[in-house]
Amino acid sequence: MFMTIFEPWNETNSKPFIEFRGVSKRFGALTAIDNVSFSIYEREFFALLGPSGCGKTTLMRMLGGLEKPSKGQIFIDGQDINTIPANKRSVNMMFQSYALFPHLTVADNIAFGLKRSDMPKSEIPDRVNEMLKLVQLDNLDARKPHQISGGQRQRVALARSLAKAPKLLLLDEPLGALDKKLRQETQFELVDIQEKLGTTFVIVTHDQEEAMTVASRIAIMDQGKLIQIDTPDLIYEAPSSVRVADFIGDVNLIEGNAQKMANGKMQIEWAESQPALIADSSAQIPNDGKITFAIRPEKIAMTKHKPDDADNAVEGHIQDIAYLGNVSIFKVRLTSGQLMNAQASNTRRLSRRNFTWEDKVWLSWTETAGIVLTK
Repeated sequence: MFMTIFEPWNETNSKPFIEFRGVSKRFGALTAIDNVSFSIYEREFFALLGPSGCGKTTLMRMLGGLEKPSKGQIFIDGQDINTIPANKRSVNMMFQSYALFPHLTVADNIAFGLKRSDMPKSEIPDRVNEMLKLVQLDNLDARKPHQISGGQRQRVALARSLAKAPKLLLLDEPLGALDKKLRQETQFELVDIQEKLGTTFVIVTHDQEEAMTVASRIAIMDQGKLIQIDTPDLIYEAPSSVRVADFIGDVNLIEGNAQKMANGKMQIEWAESQPALIADSSAQIPNDGKITFAIRPEKIAMTKHKPDDADNAVEGHIQDIAYLGNVSIFKVRLTSGQLMNAQASNTRRLSRRNFTWEDKVWLSWTETAGIVLTK
């Protein structure tokens, strides 16, 4: 049995479900969103990711009808929604605070919006029960919000948001109030629920791990602009700029001057008295030759002796170690003075590990392990 890969953004005949066309939003002299154009497809779990103040929440509020664009158009399912009030859109929003009614039971909280809709009263109990089963709370229907855990309250808020079967659900930092372990568990539950329903989800988050876990695609935002939209693996492995590489995960950035070699590879001069780095890259080198070489810590091998067959090898000593349980991060000060991070899996017991503070080590990596960035 073959599994169909869900990638409508790569299919020429796919029609976008949501379209931003040249959208800007200004608050007085402040430009919160600066001429943004992009598309989201039906059944996507789309993440808007970026630091505080980058404009991601403003984009979401415009989708929900809580803000109007200063310029440009927003389409949902082919309809220009700029003039459609929030309560007339087939859109619902789930806030970080959950906003549950403390005096109502779990079931009544979920039914609240349904009772004010066009749904026949006789159908409401069945719909509530359906939502309770979806979020696995069917045995807690009679409890009040203060009688359930934070994770369970989050599920009640999700069930209430989905009860009216919106075409689009907006999630504003929905897991921010949960502890790390519960947040990780709930991320997978969110993905399962979204896939079961087929509802389009758009999530706003500043949590990189959360976006990488739940999203089919991620839009990285900075200062009101979209700087890259791609799948999580491409955002991590093939960032379009130094800003993206530095924002997502841990990365070593080495500035240097590059020139093409006869074999199509690239030679990078990066520090005085240090051997040039070799990278397998098709990037177009700028006229001044200045580039940034980016390599993730987990792609670096660390040894006590210089490996004979390494494409790239640099010498240094261990300045610091961060033990994270399953992995350790080693901060290595190179002989050039630059600090680099290397990561190693802790496959051995603590007493049998090979490296400690001040050890002289070699860091090495292959020609294809890093990426050359020109902007």
